[in-house]
Amino acid sequence: MPAAAAADAPAGPKIVILATGGTIAETQADPMKAGCKTGALRVEDLIRAVPRIRGRADLTGEQFSNIASRNMDDRMWLRLAGRVNKLLRRGDVGGMVITHGTDTIEETAWFLNLVVKSGKPVVMTGAMRPATAVGADGPANLFNAVAVAAHPDAGGRGVLVTLNDEIHFAREIEKRDSTQPDAFKSPNRGLAGAARAGAVRFFGRPATPHTGASEFSVEGARSLPRVEIVYSHANMGRDFIDCAVEKGAAGIVLAGVGAGNVSDRALAALSDAIRKGVAVVRSSRTGGGIVMRNSEMDDEKTGTIAAMEFNPQKARVLLMLALMKTSDPKAIQEAFLKY
Repeated sequence: MPAAAAADAPAGPKIVILATGGTIAETQADPMKAGCKTGALRVEDLIRAVPRIRGRADLTGEQFSNIASRNMDDRMWLRLAGRVNKLLRRGDVGGMVITHGTDTIEETAWFLNLVVKSGKPVVMTGAMRPATAVGADGPANLFNAVAVAAHPDAGGRGVLVTLNDEIHFAREIEKRDSTQPDAFKSPNRGLAGAARAGAVRFFGRPATPHTGASEFSVEGARSLPRVEIVYSHANMGRDFIDCAVEKGAAGIVLAGVGAGNVSDRALAALSDAIRKGVAVVRSSRTGGGIVMRNSEMDDEKTGTIAAMEFNPQKARVLLMLALMKTSDPKAIQEAFLKY
């Protein structure tokens, strides 16, 4: 066999690339003007655009959806979890790569981290720049994601996210910039590893339960509990909190000022919501730090739940899943401490 052909031959486990859309699949006619064509590229186009990617694994592509991730919703999450679990149950599938828009990739990754029931590698990736941009980052991200998924030591680490030569745990990753390729950080417990030009190095393993060790399951679920996020600010009133309750929210996540704080008027509305059986989690809008129990306010007295390390969007995901099992604030608090 010629050397070039040998280099391109499948050399690793069977990896399924499940494409959901996002900027990695978008094109832009003029890079100096706003706006991209959503869903312009399909999974076959993404694979074809990355030279030698097939040399890293035996690849199969599947088009799950082709949407901007701002439109990812509960229905799509349930379908995605079902498809991922079904594929990973196959004996011939060694792992998965999921392409996804970066706007909500941290939320989808965290959701899957808690409901996927397999120790096989699941690696998510995307792009900050469309495929036709100068310096498009999608091809390198996809190449590295396949390399991570095919790595013999990738299993048992929960859902991973590979972007900008970095590997993040689903629990830790946060989008911290609106435009730059290095938009993602893992501020609390650090990176899971690094991947550069397909060379993979892991730094450690996740410290909390995930995938098969998680108590959460959406098997057979047709919907998720409604949880809304309210943003704390100066002069905050109670209107949006009352509206969320009236519209049937089972839970509310407060993106609080400082360490999860809120105005007296808004706190009164949250207290009323708790008396009506709504679960209320205190997180922070600051982008860093930990909202400890009984910090800023007396959670024992108010009946609120401390988000700990989770930002508002991650706290929302965990609260939704916890509410499928219980409405007891103490039990939900235990989930936030455990996961």
